[in-house]
Amino acid sequence: MKGNSSIIMILLAAMLWGTTGTTQALAPETAHPVAIGAMRLAVGGLFLLVIVLVAGKLNFKNWPIKTTILASLSMALYQPLFFSAVLMTGVAIGTVVTIGSAPIFSGFIEWVFLKKRPTAIWWVSTFLSILGCLLLLMNQESVYINPVGIVLALGAGISFAGYTLVSRELVEAYSPLSVVAVVFTLSALLLSPLLFVFDMSWITSVRGAGISIHLGIVATGIAYFLFAKGLSRVSSSTAVTLSLAEPLTAALLGVFVVGERLNTFSWFGISLLLVGIGLLIWSSKNTNGQQALEVIQK
Repeated sequence: MKGNSSIIMILLAAMLWGTTGTTQALAPETAHPVAIGAMRLAVGGLFLLVIVLVAGKLNFKNWPIKTTILASLSMALYQPLFFSAVLMTGVAIGTVVTIGSAPIFSGFIEWVFLKKRPTAIWWVSTFLSILGCLLLLMNQESVYINPVGIVLALGAGISFAGYTLVSRELVEAYSPLSVVAVVFTLSALLLSPLLFVFDMSWITSVRGAGISIHLGIVATGIAYFLFAKGLSRVSSSTAVTLSLAEPLTAALLGVFVVGERLNTFSWFGISLLLVGIGLLIWSSKNTNGQQALEVIQK
């Protein structure tokens, strides 16, 4: 049951991430995407820090500094890389390349550095999910490829995979709330200079403040807490594949909230995403069932 609840928390986190595209589309015209990313971390980091201080769960005893710095750098790099990629290649290409490449990088990193070879089910699930993302892209009327933007998107994918792998090591030993609070506070500090580079006057408007609160508290603070909580019992490669529910959520919000229309290819892509994610859930249930049987037999 704990493994299943971890999967549910990661899927909920991905669904909350999926609201960022729709939310950013409602942002004031003067809000630069990179500035939105920096503000998102600043609000999210502050929110998490306040929560962990009020809960009294912050304990720096034997805290792994190097691992924390790696996680913070990964998240700090992810924001400008991803939002710059989206700016240069468009939302569709930037999102699909970033989110689609992250599971592959995650599985490769686990295989090479942790000597954990991904299962056959993971490969099938990841393939179907990435193919589903690509078919979702077919809904775009005009698609243009910017080589630099693609490289930046791949860099964002590596950053997210690295953050997931390092964070999993942290949440195994410390409270997930403490981990995300420390990591995101450091990440926000690393990106804080960007707040003085771009025009931030948009945040004083009602719409700008509302968007900042949603992106910071809901799509960052709560979402990454759920993700970290789920990481305690799910491998990093599986968690990153499950996060492909993000573009699925974004596409459905585009249909039901923004009023976008999806063609046949896109709906087929949604079906493949659901099958891919469903395979991972089914595989996890079987694994948990076998482990429980082994415990009973012992």
